[in-house]
Amino acid sequence: MNPKADFFFDKAGQWQKEFEKLRTILLDTGLEEEIKWGCSCYTYHGKNIILIHGFKEYCALLLFKGALLNDSENILIQQTENVQAARQIRFTGLQEIIDLEKIIKTYVYEAVEVEKSGVKVKMKKNREFETPEEFQNKLNESPELKAAFEALTPGRQRAYLLHFSSARQSKTRESRIEKYIPEILKGKGLND
Repeated sequence: MNPKADFFFDKAGQWQKEFEKLRTILLDTGLEEEIKWGCSCYTYHGKNIILIHGFKEYCALLLFKGALLNDSENILIQQTENVQAARQIRFTGLQEIIDLEKIIKTYVYEAVEVEKSGVKVKMKKNREFETPEEFQNKLNESPELKAAFEALTPGRQRAYLLHFSSARQSKTRESRIEKYIPEILKGKGLND
């Protein structure tokens, strides 16, 4: 148990009991407890394995390489279509966690074995993500913008592409692109 993580559990609000039970289960697996991204994260030799986090409708365990696990119980959920590696196990109450305790541990031990093996999730390349026509036109018109965009890290490029393409209307896509051109030119990401 890492005392630095106590604040996460103390501020848990509606998921207090659920978080405490998940913490007990995860600590029982021998993983190290840390705080990352403001959440309680459990690691194996410094590698992220699983994270506890809460939402309005549910709390969840996030398995960082969940896509590589054998989901024999069919409980892993892909948060959105754009999440490539991570998978969640969601809970809406304490009893669900108690009922799944052995299964949770099985999944955690499998996740540790996946990490030990060195297997990696095959991630889509940025060129496999859709570049909205409106943004492609701007890139074609401005060599400076194109160079600045290509100089961004792959994660920043992907965030922009997903943000731009998620708008349903062309007018909204154009508005988003115009808003973020100055940030791209400064070498900044969507959330920097």
